Amino acid sequence: MQDRTTRIIMLAVAVLLALLVLQPYVNTYLFSAREPRPVAARGDLAAFEQATIQVFETVAPSVVQVVSLSGGGRTTEAEPAGSGTGFVWDAAGHVVTNAHVVDNGASFVVRLASGEVLPAEVIGRAPNYDLAVLRLQRRSNLPAPVTVGSSADLKVGQTAYAIGNPFGLDQSLTTGIISALKRRLPTSGGREVADVIQTDAAINPGNSGGPLLDSAGRLIGVNTAIYSPSGTSAGIGFAIPVDVVNRVVPELIRTGRVPTPGIGILAGDETLAAQLGVTGVIVAGIVPGSPADQAGLRGVDARAGVIGDIIVGVEDEPVRRLSDLTDRLERTGVGNTVSLTVMRDNRSRTVDVRIVDVGEQAAQPRRP
Repeated sequence: MQDRTTRIIMLAVAVLLALLVLQPYVNTYLFSAREPRPVAARGDLAAFEQATIQVFETVAPSVVQVVSLSGGGRTTEAEPAGSGTGFVWDAAGHVVTNAHVVDNGASFVVRLASGEVLPAEVIGRAPNYDLAVLRLQRRSNLPAPVTVGSSADLKVGQTAYAIGNPFGLDQSLTTGIISALKRRLPTSGGREVADVIQTDAAINPGNSGGPLLDSAGRLIGVNTAIYSPSGTSAGIGFAIPVDVVNRVVPELIRTGRVPTPGIGILAGDETLAAQLGVTGVIVAGIVPGSPADQAGLRGVDARAGVIGDIIVGVEDEPVRRLSDLTDRLERTGVGNTVSLTVMRDNRSRTVDVRIVDVGEQAAQPRRP
């Protein structure tokens, strides 16, 4: 009797061990999906997803890749020197991009979203704003121009979309928010662009010149730079505001350049001004015959140790640094007159100075 019980127990143990060993094989045989699985219905896309898709599908056809070519007299002989992004500005075949995108090219081609490649020529550059305009060789059957919005009423926190060609990967969309407004951005032209838009929408090399859009798919800026120790997106990107773009681009199309408003002064170093405890723009030198010269402004007199005039206001607005002055001169425009508040020998006085295009002046600053 005991032997029989022992045999039964051992048999049961053997069966259990066999089941444990065979279980994976049984599961595979009984439950393997040997046929395509049925597709589950997902329902409607969320409203924010639909909005994002609509923005991309509407604007992406108008976003292009701008390729700079170096060497060779013909496009077929040239080698790529770099690439960036651009977008169709008007029905005449003008494409807007960054000035630094086209800086090093001998010739240029533009690749449309359809894959078609068209030769293009640069017809205008504005290094002070990091903007450039190209004209396509063929101007028919082009994508619709990007819809232009406004940057004057932007709010921190609103949604922002960037479309471009990061690392040569065309038609890429990134999303984020407007992180900050009224940033200042130095440009290769030696000036600063005011009211620059900061966004955390990913902007990487190759995105330069691409559109920054609002949730209505309107152009609100042109992506131009990032802040990143690694050279890739760190969540801090910058865009030239569309109100500046909409003022500069038509001028580039008309004349190929943008006037540089000025009054004929050479500004002192801002670091030196801070060391001296000076709030304002130190007039270091004067261009002979310039409006500043005619208005009686004085530069630094190194021999006498006199600091000269300090511009502390323009049209009742405070001037704390050079960009405050240049921004107001640009908004007022060449040919108009501004009222400057100037400190001299600890006394304040007001002078009217005419704004001219200093980019056309060949005269050198007069240094005492």
